[in-house]
Amino acid sequence: MKIAKPIFEVLSNINGQSILRDLEIAGRTCYKSEDRITDDSALSFVKMLLGRGHETMIEHYSISVRVICDRGVSHEIVRHRLASYAQESTRYCNYSKDKFGNELTFILPCWFENDITGQYPIHWDGLYGVCDPAPTMNQAESWWFQSMVRAERDYLKLLDLGWTPQQARSVLPNSLKTEIVVTMNLREWRHFLRLRTAPEAHPQIREITVPILEHFRAEIPVLFDDIGGDF
Repeated sequence: MKIAKPIFEVLSNINGQSILRDLEIAGRTCYKSEDRITDDSALSFVKMLLGRGHETMIEHYSISVRVICDRGVSHEIVRHRLASYAQESTRYCNYSKDKFGNELTFILPCWFENDITGQYPIHWDGLYGVCDPAPTMNQAESWWFQSMVRAERDYLKLLDLGWTPQQARSVLPNSLKTEIVVTMNLREWRHFLRLRTAPEAHPQIREITVPILEHFRAEIPVLFDDIGGDF
């Protein structure tokens, strides 16, 4: 069994200045003001579009991001409909195979007191899965850990008894690690990040969305400066 933290990877090649130039070209078509394009006009033009709420223009550029998170978080991500998704399939992925290390990977909840990420070879002592050395956990954390151990045991046993991956997955929990490629246009990224970085958003999705927003802010001028505050 493996315990991991959520991460993300931006798959698109982001050039912030180039993005602004492309958006300016699209936007100035509406006003037929292409003759006013200069080497440094894109930033102020896009800022003007956002200030006027004319965000349809920023739909002309999309970004793809690979997110590694737990299944519960992925369920929240795919609620955003103006996007394209490609997600790791528990119907077809057989985690008992060598390519998956013959084990399941679970995402560590961000409220754990200690970082217990790592690989845990499990052996069984009656009803309890035991690993040596055992990670340091409080009672609630230990209960979660044993739940993941049992989920891995039951999943692998069902495969051993002849069930297919799409049948055996019925015992898998929300904490199961998944990978999902998310493609959104810039307008939808703004909407998504505004909702999912808010203080009332689930802490596990904020664990992913806040770093994504910070990355976008650093790479693309203007477009994300008004979202999220300073966290």
